[in-house]
Amino acid sequence: MGQPEETNLAIAQRLPPALAPLLKAAGEAAAELKLSLYLVGGALRDILLHRPVVDVDLVVEGDAILVAQRMKDSLGGEVTVHSRFGTAKYRRGSLSMDIATARKESYAHPGALPTVSRGTLLEDLARRDFTINAMAAPLSLPHLGLVIDPFSGQSDITRRLIRILHPKSFVDDATRILRALRYEQRLAFHLEDETETFLRRDVGMLSTISGDRIRREMELVLTEEEPELALQRAQELGVLQSIHPHLSGNGWLREKFSQARKETPRNLLASVYLALWLYGMNKNDMETLLRRLKLSGRRATSIVDLQTLRAKRTELSNPYLLPSALCRLLDPLHPAAVAAAIVACDDPIARLNLQKYLRQLRHLRPALNGEALREIGVPPGPIMGQILQGLRQARLDGEVHTREEEEALVCHLLAERTS
Repeated sequence: MGQPEETNLAIAQRLPPALAPLLKAAGEAAAELKLSLYLVGGALRDILLHRPVVDVDLVVEGDAILVAQRMKDSLGGEVTVHSRFGTAKYRRGSLSMDIATARKESYAHPGALPTVSRGTLLEDLARRDFTINAMAAPLSLPHLGLVIDPFSGQSDITRRLIRILHPKSFVDDATRILRALRYEQRLAFHLEDETETFLRRDVGMLSTISGDRIRREMELVLTEEEPELALQRAQELGVLQSIHPHLSGNGWLREKFSQARKETPRNLLASVYLALWLYGMNKNDMETLLRRLKLSGRRATSIVDLQTLRAKRTELSNPYLLPSALCRLLDPLHPAAVAAAIVACDDPIARLNLQKYLRQLRHLRPALNGEALREIGVPPGPIMGQILQGLRQARLDGEVHTREEEEALVCHLLAERTS
């Protein structure tokens, strides 16, 4: 490892103004405790690239938890402590930052979580994934505004390179393969030649990584502005095939992801991406992958439900399908699956039916609720549920339009049951 290189840079002037009081308080807290505090990682990289800073990570040569608690004493706010790792998260309103004790790492075997112990700043930088993330900027005088750059990260930023720190980097932690491609596409960089050689050599090491960790990395890929770029690159390099032989990042996916961004509500987009990504898989392959990634919850539901919708294409293509019948088909399914089906579907009638459901029908409810029905005289229990269902069906199909018409229908339904 070379000696720290210090380059003059007005770091403080490039930080988001809202963070300035927090960083000033952090620097003062560290100075009072006679500890050295540094801005590290992605925040510094993005400052050097003139990109927006989203996440702020600080490293202390000493006790990070003491710094966070001293900040709380000074500014108020909240501190969440992780004593085992010597880290703390400081929050004040909508702002937050992570403060960590400088540490070093070792790996018992490839794919293992690292063994962590307290270390120096240079040891902390040496454990990081890429040179562009292995820089630090002191946040206290007399070195405020300098960059400590032992691995020539600034040079790699200038040359727009993603470079690992040592030849065994992907062996120690193969999730770095996925991060390399994510940064490469996000920043419009490219893999440094030796780094690409090592990546191709070590792509099989993804088999040493748990499904949980691979899933988390893939979910991060899907939060990117254009995740299809990283997926296409991952296919070119054999990364997707190493996770599952039938995963792909082909032209269909690029087209559909772009379409999804135009047509899908933002809160559903990541789930829609994931469902579309697995759309071409058969049932057995999909189930194998879901088990491998330990995928559950709404994301898994949206994937399975999209496959269910593939089997309902004939019904969805019926131009005379009643709104109530459409809701019976789609109500049990996750909205993200419906949104993904709109993008994946090539039949124009089916698309219209799916859009009508997602944008209008799924939100349509009768004016009368359970409390109103009790006032009319509907007894609680199964009868009330059936009448509410009948009211919604009548609303959907345009058989009633007003509260008064709904009340008349309820009276009619009650009379039928008692006659």
